[in-house]
Amino acid sequence: QVQLVESGGGLVQPGGSLRLSCAASGSIFSVGAMGWYRQAPGKQREWVASITGAGSTQYAVSVKGRFTISRDNAKNTVYLQMTSLKPEDTAVYSCNADVTFVSRTTTNAWGQGTQVTVSS
Repeated sequence: QVQLVESGGGLVQPGGSLRLSCAASGSIFSVGAMGWYRQAPGKQREWVASITGAGSTQYAVSVKGRFTISRDNAKNTVYLQMTSLKPEDTAVYSCNADVTFVSRTTTNAWGQGTQVTVSS
């Protein structure tokens, strides 16, 4: 069993910055690709950014140039550094990861999400 727990969300003013973290725990052997998604009220969940096990990154057009995804394999953690935040960035941010257990079985896991609110 694996647990993904996001942290770092909160209230920030437009133009501000925020850093999200997502740590995986459990009987983990390794973590492959990881990513961030977000869902605003009344809208569908959308992909924000992804990072492969080798460190290659991709971003949604809406956040490119403002957000940076990174990872720390030693801590089984993925980060999302958000800068120049806009009210439209307000959403629940969830992390996703491909996890291989010590049993060598794999699964695609999701965290429960952390709220990010950008407002004056």
